[in-house]
Amino acid sequence: MERFVERTFFMIKPDGVKRGLTGDCIARIERVGLKVVAMKMVQPTRAQADRHYPREKEDKRWFIEVAAKAKKGYREKGVEWKFDDMEYSRLIKSFLVDYLTTGPVVVMVIEGPNVIKMVRKISGDTEPRQAPPGTIRGDYTVDSYDMANALDRALKNVVHASSSKADAEKEIRVWFKEEEILKLERVDEGLLFGK
Repeated sequence: MERFVERTFFMIKPDGVKRGLTGDCIARIERVGLKVVAMKMVQPTRAQADRHYPREKEDKRWFIEVAAKAKKGYREKGVEWKFDDMEYSRLIKSFLVDYLTTGPVVVMVIEGPNVIKMVRKISGDTEPRQAPPGTIRGDYTVDSYDMANALDRALKNVVHASSSKADAEKEIRVWFKEEEILKLERVDEGLLFGK
């Protein structure tokens, strides 16, 4: 079993905490058999929020992907793209940092088989209007990139879930010390994952 276990990072963002959705978000994670091995409520500093999101010198890929996703949305609407890709991506990152510092967040380390994919599946599509019912974002918000862009702010989508093993490892280091992550065995692990 141990060789199948992964770790991921999961955050309930300020809008989710302020709306009292923390318990339900955690319950959705735990109901599928995943386990919370570290958790705390934090008021993010600007420095933490900045480190949470990729830095241009370390991960230019993220900035390129943000611009590519935005360009695609503009094309689909028949609207001309009038931005410099990197300037646009830097602006989006500044919106995200601003948003993350607007209130407390609940940060967690989640463990289990296929945990990165499972937590992202439970969270739903990054853009809430695309997230299906039954997911956290599909059930709790209707925000869209269009609305966020029109209001010059970040997308309010309740939660964050790491997209890859590398991202999970980096994000966990931003929010937790290794000694804060506990060893835990759920009583139902044998039933869920045993022979």
